[in-house]
Amino acid sequence: MKKIFYLFSVLITVCLVSFSASAYENEDFYKGSEGTTINVFNWGEYISDTYEDGLIDVNAEFEKLTGIRVNYVTYESNEDMYPKIKNGGASYDIIIPSDYMIERMIDEDMLLPVDVSSIPNYKYISEDYRNMYFDPENRYSVPYNVGMVGLIYNTKMVEERPTSWTALWDERYAGKILMIDNPRDAFAVAQKILGYSLNSTDEKELSDVAQLLVEQKPLLQGYVMDEIFNKMESGEAAMVPYYVGDFILMQSVNPDLDFVYPKEGVNIFVDSICIPECAQNYDAAIKYINFLLDPEVALSNAFYIGYATPNTGVLEHPDYEEMKNNPYLYPTEENMPDTEYFHNLPRETLTMFSDLWSEIRIHGTDNTHIYVGFAFVAVISVAFAVKKAITKKRREYWYNFPEQ
Repeated sequence: MKKIFYLFSVLITVCLVSFSASAYENEDFYKGSEGTTINVFNWGEYISDTYEDGLIDVNAEFEKLTGIRVNYVTYESNEDMYPKIKNGGASYDIIIPSDYMIERMIDEDMLLPVDVSSIPNYKYISEDYRNMYFDPENRYSVPYNVGMVGLIYNTKMVEERPTSWTALWDERYAGKILMIDNPRDAFAVAQKILGYSLNSTDEKELSDVAQLLVEQKPLLQGYVMDEIFNKMESGEAAMVPYYVGDFILMQSVNPDLDFVYPKEGVNIFVDSICIPECAQNYDAAIKYINFLLDPEVALSNAFYIGYATPNTGVLEHPDYEEMKNNPYLYPTEENMPDTEYFHNLPRETLTMFSDLWSEIRIHGTDNTHIYVGFAFVAVISVAFAVKKAITKKRREYWYNFPEQ
């Protein structure tokens, strides 16, 4: 479980400890939906849910203010969330995907338009995060958090400060290396090492990436998502590629941890609030979005989650000043790494991603499996080259992407 960002808790106690419904803007906006329920589907540990250290329990405060009950469910990755929405097995009113997944869901008509003109607090979204590539007309998403992926390492276990993603292939740390259990992020590390775009659709390049990840497999302690917190905070592992906000929270528990943006470049992302097509309570969803944008709510979230914020009400808040000076969250222009956003990918590329990732994950760690892995990716490359030629005239169906 994420730990509260206590390094800054003293700064925010005064402004948050006496929260009540009257502290929020546009109180009348929230009336009229009492007794209803909203289903929220969000990343694990991605919302302030405590009154400790001057923070607020966001969902509890929303319920108190509006009379709307919040049914809150979590997921570990975009790829975990997507099929649950696509398959229609459950109905959610709010989801918070990342940029490339939003682009995909828009393409597949999986999101409802969000009328930002009906959200008073949308005025707090910085112009820097409006009209983003994945939603150029601001029709389907409202920015929530901003971050980058870097390399977390334990200074007591790693001999020198890493500068490259290749540290994750260093045999000196065999059995102490963790890998992110997310295909886009895992492939991104290898893509940057090989000098490939994070949005490559080239089958040979993806095969090269898969081979590199298969080579890494014998060195790994395991693949992780939320369990990373216990492993890195306890000193059980030496290094892992992960999100900067989560590093900041881990470091507040284990000061031996440090972070670097590798020289090859990193993924930058924007997670945004959306209303899926399956939503049953649109009005309550709009109220919830407005509440998340309230400067005091967004401030509590910013401290609890530890990510950079697109909310100007937070950025201009005097209690946020020290956090704005954090070099990991807000690098200076001189220290800003090379960055690249993920984009949605064509149908056949997504299929290849899924097949290659499944094969990588199920492989053992002996040499036989590695050779089988190399053979597998080679076969996949040939198969997709043949498929591409056969299906050239049916590109209109590429947007009906398969479920992941």
